[in-house]
Parts: sequence; structure tokens; C-alpha cells
Amino acid sequence: MNTDLNDPRLTAIGLLAEAYTGLMNRLATQFDEHRLSPVEFEVLMRLARSPGNQLRMTDLAGQTTLSTSGVTRVVDRMERGGLVRREACATDRRSSYAVITEAGLERLDAVLPGHLELVQQWYVGLLTPEQLDQTLGSLRTIRDAVNPCAVAGSEEAAA
Repeated sequence: MNTDLNDPRLTAIGLLAEAYTGLMNRLATQFDEHRLSPVEFEVLMRLARSPGNQLRMTDLAGQTTLSTSGVTRVVDRMERGGLVRREACATDRRSSYAVITEAGLERLDAVLPGHLELVQQWYVGLLTPEQLDQTLGSLRTIRDAVNPCAVAGSEEAAA
């Protein structure tokens, strides 16, 4: 058994996990101030950035950290809060869309300035433009390999 605890693969995955956890901790208070969980913010962002401000529920699951049943629960909660609504798919009775509402867009507009300040302070502002370009390219490569559904239904998938 390989017991090399200095294996760079362990360092790579550890640093990724530590960076993600640290960033999410920095963002958590701001989400709380706007009465959103991190996953609700993610759902609003995905919907707002998608064609027609909507995604099929299965595509939304593929683009988030949620299972299909998890997306259903989150969308149910967000629908009760007026942030999203469901629409039936005209071509497939088995599918439905999650659509961001005007209230959802307003909540997102309220959150984004502070969110972007924190992202600047704790992530992109710490990198040179070249480092940021390289980081984004690397993250896309990894994302596309481990989660090929991550862009399903988005403009990136259409490109």
C-alpha cells in the first residue's frame, strides 16, 4: 500500500476542498442576510443565466449539486417563496421547467453586488489575470470530465 502522505494528488484535492470550504464560509453570512441558502442562490443564478430564464428540472439537477429529488424539494421551497415557478413542457409531459420569477430576479439583484465584492476580495482579486484565465480553464476541464451534464440546457451547451 502506498503510504506517501506527501503525494501531490492528495495536496491537490485537499487544497481544492479547503479553498471551496473557505470561500463558502466567507459567502454564507451574505446569503443569510438575503434569506437565501447557497443552493437557492445557485438555482437563481443558473436560471437567470439560462435562455428564457428557465431550465428543465433535470438540467437544473445536472447543473447544481443536487439530485433530481433534491432539486424538486428546493424548487418547491423556492416556489412557495415566490422566487421561481414551474411550467409544464409543451413537448414532453414528463418534463417541467423551473423559471425564475420577477421576485427571484429582484432578490438576485439585491444579492449580487455584495456577492461580487466578496468574490473579488476572496477569489478573483487574489489572482493575476493570467492566473484567473488558467484557473477558469482548468476548472472547466475538470468540471467537464466529472460532471458532463453541468451545462445542460445552458447557452454554454448551445455554443
